[in-house]
Amino acid sequence: MADKGGAYGSKAADTDFRKKWDKEVYAERAKRKDQEERERMQENEERMKQGKRPRKGQKDDIPKPTELMKQREAPLELDKNLGKTMVVQNLSGRGPGQPGFYCETCSKTYKDSVGYLDHINSRAHLRQLGQTTKVERSTLAQVQARIALLREKTKEAASAKAYDFDRRLAEVREKERALREQKKAERRAEKEKARLEMIITVEESSSEMTALMGFGGFGSTKK
Repeated sequence: MADKGGAYGSKAADTDFRKKWDKEVYAERAKRKDQEERERMQENEERMKQGKRPRKGQKDDIPKPTELMKQREAPLELDKNLGKTMVVQNLSGRGPGQPGFYCETCSKTYKDSVGYLDHINSRAHLRQLGQTTKVERSTLAQVQARIALLREKTKEAASAKAYDFDRRLAEVREKERALREQKKAERRAEKEKARLEMIITVEESSSEMTALMGFGGFGSTKK
């Protein structure tokens, strides 16, 4: 009796064509998903303590983080439009051009700087950037290099401060010298003025005395 073949040209009892499941891979996926869910629950607890709404589960289209949290290189400039009048160019109510702070990465607009700052520090924004909420742990060499850099900056600041002090001291001394010279010149001018006034007074007194004594001029008189 001939053996019956299966639909794929193999024996009916042969199940090699079926998909094989890697238990370790799926166990790792389940473990990672549970970890993300625990982190989300912890974040929701913190948000509820702050009076905020809890965050929903992660969407499937959010990319998985591939690197640790990085320090921002560009300033936020939260006060760059402070006291300015802006024209609303987007009347649809969505996207850029609205009053407030717009996040290009997440395509969201926030009415105040507090909400915008909370957003860019949130887990959802970091996930869009491909970053986690964990910070890279510094090595001993990095810490030593950072300390050396700070020491060098401190020395430069101290040297600059000492230079500024010497320059300031020289400026003060120069101002004091100029003030002394000015006072001396004023005293000399006052003495000269007093001397001239005394000479004029003596001459006027001599003229009056001569007139009272009846002395006239020493010129000749013609008859």
